[in-house]
Amino acid sequence: MTTTLIIMVIVVLTALAFDFTNGFHDTANAMATSIATGALKPFTAVAISAALNLVGAFLSVNVAATVAKGIVNLDSYDLASGSDGDALLLVVFTGLIGGILWNLFTWLLGLPSSSSHALFGGLIGAAFAALGTGGVAWSSIMGKIIVPAVASPFIAAMVSAVGTFMIYWVTNTIPHKVKNEHFRHGQIVTACLVSLAHGAGDAQKTMGVIFLALVAAGSADEAARIPTWVIVACAVAIAAGTLSGGWRVIRTLGKGLVEIESPQGMAAESSSAAIILTSAAGGMALSTTHVSTGSILGTGLGRKGAEVRWGVAMRMVAAWLITLPCAAVVGFVSWWIATGVSKMTNTMGGVIVDFILLIAMTAVIVIRARMNPVDANNVNDEWDPNAESVDSSIKTGTTAAAAQTTDREPTTDHDSEMVGAGYPSPSDTVAEVVADPTHPGQGSTGNAGK
Repeated sequence: MTTTLIIMVIVVLTALAFDFTNGFHDTANAMATSIATGALKPFTAVAISAALNLVGAFLSVNVAATVAKGIVNLDSYDLASGSDGDALLLVVFTGLIGGILWNLFTWLLGLPSSSSHALFGGLIGAAFAALGTGGVAWSSIMGKIIVPAVASPFIAAMVSAVGTFMIYWVTNTIPHKVKNEHFRHGQIVTACLVSLAHGAGDAQKTMGVIFLALVAAGSADEAARIPTWVIVACAVAIAAGTLSGGWRVIRTLGKGLVEIESPQGMAAESSSAAIILTSAAGGMALSTTHVSTGSILGTGLGRKGAEVRWGVAMRMVAAWLITLPCAAVVGFVSWWIATGVSKMTNTMGGVIVDFILLIAMTAVIVIRARMNPVDANNVNDEWDPNAESVDSSIKTGTTAAAAQTTDREPTTDHDSEMVGAGYPSPSDTVAEVVADPTHPGQGSTGNAGK
């Protein structure tokens, strides 16, 4: 087995690791609102999302082509040369490191940043480190990544806000209990659509990266179709990641941004699915995180009296703005570390050192996350409005059971008149007591969602 082939195998495995982090980081895009409103039990929601991400990965490869040929300028490499092939593999590998580490860091903080932009940023940083500005396909990045990134959350918010307003206007005379119950059922359908859309869009990005590695190693022609084994491997990896449950980000989107009721959840998911599927068909590398977050924010704007936590929203926007450049910096530094070691040893030595550093930093982040775990048992706990992070958002002594109430008809038109021992105060909205005891898995036994 040649050095190039060994490096290619390491790159493929690293790409699948990124696909896994994409799965658990972005599970919240599809299922956060359904979990928050009690439409689905946490583990049920995650399992459904994993299955549909798996199916969605087989729907299209248009986005994969954009990633494979639209970020790194392949014309800058003479792929007939073995040395240039190894150089391109190193760019792909170090770019993936940038994407993985930024995904893990924002997951630790519970921030719904874009996995897509983390990947793109890592690749851009590594390509820039290797070849300067000539190594990056700037025109393609601007047209199919930057412009959609700026426009998509605003479009999603507007569509979702209008949809939410129309839903509440049309159903104004329907009793609150009946309305919420029926929209919970509808949410299951729309959440499934978002999961399908996520698989169709995000799994393709890893397919494109692996295909780029195959081209660099001389194992595939640039004009060839993406091999079936690549599609299957990426589908399984993103589904496995989704199944692991990204509870920290789910909590932020479901409880931290907007207090959500079932009609709002259905409106958010419907707009997200429509926008993501449309963009995937057009080959645009759209961020499902930006679309889903924009849609959820739009539901808060579309429902009169809904609570939008603008502090949380601003932290999310800040994460969006710095994701691509920060991932680019990590990719840039990773390339220089690998190159420095390569000069003292060889290319394989540089790859191995970077790989060891990736594993070490991943372990540090995971250990830190386990100090303040967020899982299916506390993902729906009441959000502390003074919290600065997902770790501090869980009020001491407040459990998911204490935050629940029965879904009975309010005694007045005000949604927050839900009183009784152990329940939130009358100043809270119904969305703060979203779980319904008739939906198992969120009882006081602490076995929520099992």
